[in-house]
Amino acid sequence: MAESMFSDKSLNAIWYGTAKPALWLRALSGVFKAVGRLRRDMYASGLLSRVRLRVPVVVVGNITVGGAGKTPLVIAMIQALRARGFNPGVISRGYAGTGAALLTVDERSSPLSVGDEAALVFQTTQVPFVVGRNRVQAGRVMLERTAVDVIISDDGLQHYRLQRDVEICVIDGERRFGNGYVLPAGPLREPKERLENVALRVCNGGAALSNEIAMHLSGDEAISIADPQQRRPLRDFAGQRVHAVAGIGNPERFFAQLRALGIEVIPRAFDDHFPYAEKDLDFGDGLPVLMTSKDAIKCAAYSRLDLWSVPVRAELPESFFDTVAQHLRAKSK
Repeated sequence: MAESMFSDKSLNAIWYGTAKPALWLRALSGVFKAVGRLRRDMYASGLLSRVRLRVPVVVVGNITVGGAGKTPLVIAMIQALRARGFNPGVISRGYAGTGAALLTVDERSSPLSVGDEAALVFQTTQVPFVVGRNRVQAGRVMLERTAVDVIISDDGLQHYRLQRDVEICVIDGERRFGNGYVLPAGPLREPKERLENVALRVCNGGAALSNEIAMHLSGDEAISIADPQQRRPLRDFAGQRVHAVAGIGNPERFFAQLRALGIEVIPRAFDDHFPYAEKDLDFGDGLPVLMTSKDAIKCAAYSRLDLWSVPVRAELPESFFDTVAQHLRAKSK
């Protein structure tokens, strides 16, 4: 309700600001929290049934609304599991996509139909990928059509109907849990106590706590959207003014990444999953436009030479991926 009434900017001011949310928002949070607890209890007691697929399932999600770094972690997970002998596939709700039915993601898929994150993950990894609001059915379809031996659910920590073998919660290390309220007064999908039940907590940026695995996003090049064969080291933009475009959960993280390289940033923050038109990126001065890869995937048809994608990769200890692989091998026996 509140998300439809406010923009990302105004919500962030409430969720991550110092002022106490309005009483009506806090009242709605109490209702949301109670309904969520009842739903979890019904699954835990068996009143609502869970479905186990015939291969292990890893859920990569978070307990906050907005981006915490799940997509780079999913990509890193795919690559790490392949290196350890697994054949992973990915299922997702396809956030911001328009397709209501199950969709198989391939090289022809539009980010507008399958979602920007799904399109980015597939483009980067070529992994088997099925999008659908019903994750159980998406998993079943994948198992019918492919030979995957582990399924990664991109998001879905709160999709309790799908039985999972490993839960990984990604935490924004800079913004953490905001004001600590659940929706709509705060950014939490579930209370912080939910973290006690996840197998692994990954902290993206900031200072990881003792029970969290540190993850850092790094990127050192820019790729031309009009001609992907044209690449430039990011340091080439040092000392220059650029427009920095970010339609992600925490745009400031991207702006800070560029500023750390000595780039003079003109910040251009858009709502998460913003559906760009080419005119949205015309700032009238001819300066380079640098954007996150999640934004750039929606602009692939644009032929302007001033548009650049800045991909990032998730860096985590190899021991983290070893732990996940050990869990999966144990569940496969």
